[in-house]
Amino acid sequence: MKVIITGGAGFIGSTTSELLVSEGYFPIVLDNLYSGSLDNISKILKLKKGILIKVDISNFNDVKDRAKGVIKDSSGIIHLAAMINLEEVTKNPQRSLEVNVIGTLNMLELARKYDIERIVYASSVAVYGEPKRLPVNEDHPKRPTNLYGLTKLYGERLLWLYRDLYGLRPIALRYFNVYGPRMKPGPYAGVVYKFIISLLKSRSPIIYGDGNQTRDFIFVDDVASANLSALKSNYVGALNIGSGNETSINKLFYLINKLIESNVSPLRAPPRLGDVRRSRADISLAKEKLMWSPRTSLEKGLEITVNYYKQKKIDS
Repeated sequence: MKVIITGGAGFIGSTTSELLVSEGYFPIVLDNLYSGSLDNISKILKLKKGILIKVDISNFNDVKDRAKGVIKDSSGIIHLAAMINLEEVTKNPQRSLEVNVIGTLNMLELARKYDIERIVYASSVAVYGEPKRLPVNEDHPKRPTNLYGLTKLYGERLLWLYRDLYGLRPIALRYFNVYGPRMKPGPYAGVVYKFIISLLKSRSPIIYGDGNQTRDFIFVDDVASANLSALKSNYVGALNIGSGNETSINKLFYLINKLIESNVSPLRAPPRLGDVRRSRADISLAKEKLMWSPRTSLEKGLEITVNYYKQKKIDS
């Protein structure tokens, strides 16, 4: 069974692609390799268990022309490709809209033109903005405090419009803070990556604000499992994908510091504009509708992730 997976060579995408292969699917990876890597899917490609089409999803004609020969009879689309880092999106608003909004529109058009009813969309906790109550359930008001959250909310609204107009069966998975092996390096990397790399190099990472702000960290394998469950499910609507637990940035630093056996102290900086104060997912609906639940504790997930980067050559 063929499945189109945008961003399938990236952090979450490659983990999902591997899971798809293990379940008998043939992933058609659409990726421009901006944040993804050939190394992430090299085993899949060498075994001819999937293919890569290097393409920019913001260019519909290019996607259609390059993919039309292989996407026929695909069982679904898992749409993960996006600009996701708050700082990068803020610095490049036009490009973020092209990728996150127009790119999503293009995937919906692809689904419509090729009669692919099922589309799994990677949305985000950022659509909620600053929580009014915890844990956050799917009915919580959607008031994004940053451009990234707004682009994801626009993407969701396109999904529901295509559901009503064209009969597609979309599902939006609102990821909370995903971490694990193959996280994107560089200046726009996430907090877990930055903490691990800094501490492995005996450098002091930056904690913004007082460090008591909280996040719901979810291991990448559990997110990939949710993607697969969503593909197989008939549920149409939005679901939270998180751990259901609230962890402060200070505690995160402590846990990683302990795993690395470092005695480095963090640097402190003012809070970042647009950052929410607290976050924790209500995942009861995902458990009910997908028969899914996370299996990896934060401690175990961080241990796996730290060991991965200990064994890997660190460039940044």
